[in-house]
Amino acid sequence: MIEELLPATVVAVETYGDETADGEYGAGGLGVATLYPEEQELVSRAVPKRVREFTLVRVCARRAMEKLGVSPQPVLPGERGAPRWPAGLVGSMTHCEGYCAAALVRATDLASIGIDAEPHEPLPEGVLGSVSLPTELAHLRALTADGPGTHGHRVHWDRLLFSAKESVYKAWFPLTGKWLDFSEADIEFTAGPGPHPSGTFRARLLVPGPVVDGRELRYFDGRWTVRHGLLATAVSVSHRPV
Repeated sequence: MIEELLPATVVAVETYGDETADGEYGAGGLGVATLYPEEQELVSRAVPKRVREFTLVRVCARRAMEKLGVSPQPVLPGERGAPRWPAGLVGSMTHCEGYCAAALVRATDLASIGIDAEPHEPLPEGVLGSVSLPTELAHLRALTADGPGTHGHRVHWDRLLFSAKESVYKAWFPLTGKWLDFSEADIEFTAGPGPHPSGTFRARLLVPGPVVDGRELRYFDGRWTVRHGLLATAVSVSHRPV
């Protein structure tokens, strides 16, 4: 699901469902889930659900490292919790109920990526107003008024907006080292063809953008999809900004 939203140079590994009784992740084929000691320390007091998600998403990340020819290693949080990747790689991770994914790419191929997955459900009451701009609310109302969704399927545009902003932030932070508020990117969605609700989005930055290869980025472009009761968004930042 995530891989199809990203360029071919990106390696994505995902899994659906939780740990099986024998200690293996059958749905994703990832084998026994283990943590490095320094990772175990980070979740030593966490509840079991948090430990499972923390572990599984790192198993996905290490499988992606292997596919890129990089020796598996710990994935520890850096500034503001952003994952620290092996030298020469950039990447992103996401997890929600029943789903985990990691995406990695060589830093020579892309400047940054951001991924996010969410349950395909409405946002909790009161959340949309705190994460959206007036222009985005008007845009979501227009999308809802157009019909039940794309391809005859309902799309929870409010949750999709939240997810897109998460992906934008995950791609933004490694390039800037700065916080990006929900109100500092204005997102617009476009629906595309295909068997599932899917399409693209553009995030117009309302603050000075990161400088990539000597040019300031004013937009982040991304893709989205809905399936399996989940929605996913992804942003990739090229070394050749348009």
